[in-house]
Amino acid sequence: MIAEHADKTTFKVRVAAPAGVVYGLLADAVKWPLYFSPIIHVEPLELDGERERLRMWSLIDGRLESWFSWRRLDPVERRVEFRQDVSSAPLDSMGGVLSVSPRGSHESTLDLLYAFGMTSDLPDDVAWVERATAGASRTQLADLKHFAERWTRLDELVMSFEDSMRITGPAELVYDFLYQAADWPGRVPHVTGVDLSEYAPGVQRMSMETATEHGPETTDSVRICFPHAGRIIYKQTTPPLLLEAHTGEWSVIPDETGVTVIAQHSVVLREEAISAVLGEHTSLAHARRHVRASLGGRSLALLAQAKKHAESAVRML
Repeated sequence: MIAEHADKTTFKVRVAAPAGVVYGLLADAVKWPLYFSPIIHVEPLELDGERERLRMWSLIDGRLESWFSWRRLDPVERRVEFRQDVSSAPLDSMGGVLSVSPRGSHESTLDLLYAFGMTSDLPDDVAWVERATAGASRTQLADLKHFAERWTRLDELVMSFEDSMRITGPAELVYDFLYQAADWPGRVPHVTGVDLSEYAPGVQRMSMETATEHGPETTDSVRICFPHAGRIIYKQTTPPLLLEAHTGEWSVIPDETGVTVIAQHSVVLREEAISAVLGEHTSLAHARRHVRASLGGRSLALLAQAKKHAESAVRML
């Protein structure tokens, strides 16, 4: 259908960081959920040398939306062209250009130009799309500026790690334990409460209460579940105070004798909260070790219960 309404919008932001740093954050789409607060997950699908195809999940005006996009990257001009492959109504099309221009060795300008077409000219539809796209654009540009301007510290603040456990049991039972997170209280020692809703197949919103060494902690997450691939991907939309961002993935990998379960974590530390959470004069290196031990320990404790669940069920058959 031909769009009945079309619009073009431009945003510009000054960033106190080298143009190469800003472009690097834009180019690495897989890490966007760490740096852009609305983005939940980016799944790379195709790469043909010039273009890449991505599937993205993002919170837009409070609603979780998913779409496929093509991107063309030009590292020489520091320019990224993008367009949605298939847009959801009331959008008929969405695309644009992100470009980074240097303004000296440690400052740059980021320009975003996007255009969208709509299948409807109803005032409510037009108002929602304009509000949602403008709000998401401003938020993501502010997020990018925030992280890019910490470029000299970013390698120390970002960390990724994983733990694994071998389970002699069916992959279906292990995955079901991870999927049915509402059942964790009373089964997983550190989980004291879970409020979980699934408002689309495989898409869950979860609020979890956890007992920690520093007292009770509540986090909110979005989980995207891929049962046929044995994967559950999540992002904490409200992470604990010590973290600016936390994303993760549970992977259940079967073989002839059982399964290997891998728990992956990627986080950005909130440096200004380290003293409040861990005490005065706590170093960043100590905070990194604390986060690694804490998150890894909780993951392994949860996997131990998944192991007990799967292996006990097998013995009872």
